[in-house]
Amino acid sequence: MADELTDKIVDLAKIITDVYRSGGKVLLMGNGGNGADAEHIAGELVGRVKNNVRPGLPAIAVTTNTSVLTAVGNDFGFEFLFHRQIDAFGKKGDVAIGFSSSGNSKNIIKAFELAKQKGIKTVSLTGGDGGVLAKTADININIPTYTHPRIQEAHLTVGHMVCEFVEEELYGKR
Repeated sequence: MADELTDKIVDLAKIITDVYRSGGKVLLMGNGGNGADAEHIAGELVGRVKNNVRPGLPAIAVTTNTSVLTAVGNDFGFEFLFHRQIDAFGKKGDVAIGFSSSGNSKNIIKAFELAKQKGIKTVSLTGGDGGVLAKTADININIPTYTHPRIQEAHLTVGHMVCEFVEEELYGKR
């Protein structure tokens, strides 16, 4: 299991690196604590992990704009929160990353359906049995426990590892 997890983490880092090299962006999403993890990783990509002199990398946490979230939730329904933003911001060559402890977050599933139609790669970070997202995402990184705090902590660790790899791959070690 550890080798498979390591391989998937490296695969995710390579996907993000390739997305950046081709001029794309990373779109991150999640609900509750998973949304906080999505925002944290977006902050690492836009800000920095270790390298203080590199430029910011384009990453958008689609969990953060209260006006958009409440307008879309009210007018279209909660399951369209991220779908609508993938529609607005996503383009072929981007990557959408969804954090979902259960793997069954309907708003992420809906967003991934549209992402695939638009040629956007999809990556899910899940827990438990991985849920629907484990079967539908291009890559699923699953933490095989049903304990939500451990899942979210592991997702954040994976995110930090990926960000560090991407930063070093694009700008060298610092």
